[in-house]
Amino acid sequence: MTNQEPHNVHLPVLLEEVLQVLAPTKGDSYLDVTAGYGGHAAEVLKRTQAPEQSVLIDRDENAITELTERFAGSNVTIRRQDFLSAAEQLRSEGRQFDLILADLGVSSPHLNQAERGFAISMSGPLDMRMDQSQDLTAEHIVNTYKKEQLAEILSKYGEEPKANAIAKLIVQNRPHTTTSELAELVGRVWPGHSRVHPATRTFQALRIAVNDELGLLQRSLPVWMDLLAPGGRLAIISFHSLEDRLVKQFFTEHGGDRYDAALTILTKRPLSASATEAVSNPRARSAKLRAAAKIKR
Repeated sequence: MTNQEPHNVHLPVLLEEVLQVLAPTKGDSYLDVTAGYGGHAAEVLKRTQAPEQSVLIDRDENAITELTERFAGSNVTIRRQDFLSAAEQLRSEGRQFDLILADLGVSSPHLNQAERGFAISMSGPLDMRMDQSQDLTAEHIVNTYKKEQLAEILSKYGEEPKANAIAKLIVQNRPHTTTSELAELVGRVWPGHSRVHPATRTFQALRIAVNDELGLLQRSLPVWMDLLAPGGRLAIISFHSLEDRLVKQFFTEHGGDRYDAALTILTKRPLSASATEAVSNPRARSAKLRAAAKIKR
């Protein structure tokens, strides 16, 4: 395994907290379902020293390229898949892991590349696909969905209080091709906005819809639990309340002091970034980490 930094610098969020709750030890098997640029994986594998028992997953082509370069020479398995498909395949293979990590959301390189269409601050195409091989894009949604569909997406996935007004404006001003154009349009509904750009909720909602983020997470959680070895630990980092709510509900449903509980909840409350990390890595400010361990029977 090499120690070189990836070309697109991406600081892993809540790294110390992840290492604390996963508590990796020599020989542990490790599954990273959103390996990204390998920041968390590199530190975990330093401690497990068992790359041959570890699998790194990501659905982004650029991330897979960086992972392949970063872990060249090791025996770690790298797969390009969405985390649900990958988890289901691993379960069908009868695999189990001592440690599983899911770092949800968008990585810094995505936000820093205008052509990916995630960033409000840079003009680029309305793309927002994490997997660039899929057909559905944000441009397709804003230019073809009915006003009612758009309003539902903005309300459900962005918790946008002015979802109807924004959806109406989007439909009235079609076609839309760039992120800057869409951001400016949403800004009209929120004149005199504060430090946080008024299009933030709209962009979040479209990104979630394009990538089916909540649907994949909800269907993946029970599969990840199946993939945990007895005593194994699962850590999940979320970046908005919709994700965190799903994780909390799942842990509550399967954990606790009940006789039939399958999980021991390791984080009674979600762990957040320290003040120091929040300054050095702005992406960490909204991050929440929850973890649980599979009860041995």
